[in-house]
Amino acid sequence: MDIFKILNPEAVKSISTITSKKRLFQEIADIAQAHYGLDASATFEALQDRENLGPTGVGHGVALPHARLTGLDNVVGVFVRLERALEFDSADKQPVDLFFALFAPTDAGVDHLKALALVSRTMRDKDTCSKLRANNQSSSIFAILTEGPASQAA
Repeated sequence: MDIFKILNPEAVKSISTITSKKRLFQEIADIAQAHYGLDASATFEALQDRENLGPTGVGHGVALPHARLTGLDNVVGVFVRLERALEFDSADKQPVDLFFALFAPTDAGVDHLKALALVSRTMRDKDTCSKLRANNQSSSIFAILTEGPASQAA
């Protein structure tokens, strides 16, 4: 599995300011609707429900919000880079500026886990995260994500 198979280049955004987790999830849901045809309301609700189970902030300024949704045929992703980090209840209590959201069909099984593992490996790479933080052009961010060392794994 490769990131370019789950991430539409148009679903990569650099956003200057978002002031709450709720607003971030709405932005992610709107991007998912625009580029994958997902229902924004259902997507927002699914992200909120998953986050209520436990924070998806994994540390080092990275969060991996994810949810299962009806109406999907395969795993898809949305990437958001914030210029100003957001408090996110992360494992290390640090604010988050890099968000890679994944959406999987309700019956995705192992594909969802493979995608989550791939994204997790990519986002754990310090060089990749440094490059992502140094760029605010969506096309550059997409290139970094799809050419990273982990993008060939899984």
